[in-house]
Amino acid sequence: MAKIGFIGMGNMGYAMLKGALEVFDSEELIFTDVNTDRVLSVSKETKVAYTETNAELANSAKYIVLAVKPQFYNQVLRNIENIVKEDNVVISIAPGISIQSLKDSLGFDTRIVRAMPNTPALLGEGMTGVCYDAKQFSFEERDVISRLFNSFGKYKLVEERLMSAVTCASGSSPAYVYMFIEAMADAVVMKGMPRAAAYEMVAQTVLGAAKMVLDTGKHPGELKDMVCSPGGTTIAGVAALEENGFRNSLIKATEACYNVAEGFKK
Repeated sequence: MAKIGFIGMGNMGYAMLKGALEVFDSEELIFTDVNTDRVLSVSKETKVAYTETNAELANSAKYIVLAVKPQFYNQVLRNIENIVKEDNVVISIAPGISIQSLKDSLGFDTRIVRAMPNTPALLGEGMTGVCYDAKQFSFEERDVISRLFNSFGKYKLVEERLMSAVTCASGSSPAYVYMFIEAMADAVVMKGMPRAAAYEMVAQTVLGAAKMVLDTGKHPGELKDMVCSPGGTTIAGVAALEENGFRNSLIKATEACYNVAEGFKK
């Protein structure tokens, strides 16, 4: 029996599969997707076997990763509901779909892991919020779950009630960072910097600043103050950001994101 099976080879399913290959043998993995060309391409690249149907995958894997969009969950669950057994572990990455809802759909007390990864997982730098009832899982199963989510970045265990907040904090927020990089690059291109150099300098600065927060453990405000000399260029820029609602825009964006995530709830 394959250890881990992935239903769906979109961006997240593919990222998780690629990460899993760093810590599991290809023979321990299996996947499927509705797009035949995609299946053949991924299998050729990764040397991971595939199945033609969701039901066949569920019958072959102990850990079943549902890596499809929320609107396709009902169909996928119907495909596997009579195949999933008590020893299976179902891993869901859809926003808004609760553990209890998945248990209800599958018809018995299925062991569910709910997770929210993000697209930097494609480079092994993902951040995933994970929740599950540890009492339902053996030490070995918890180890496999940990190894899987560590394989494409980092993960943090959270309470299920916080999963919509996780969507805001890490699931959707890479888009805002990309917008920040694009806007900063546009601004310095206006001042004459070549665009390629602008993207490289701004992106590396974002990477370095994030690493400062993670590695030093200092409050972001303290790190900001370290850059802001009295009467200098940086504090002038900070004042302009505040004047134009920089923080308020991010708070409003988070509120909008959260409301949509909560709207998926069932």
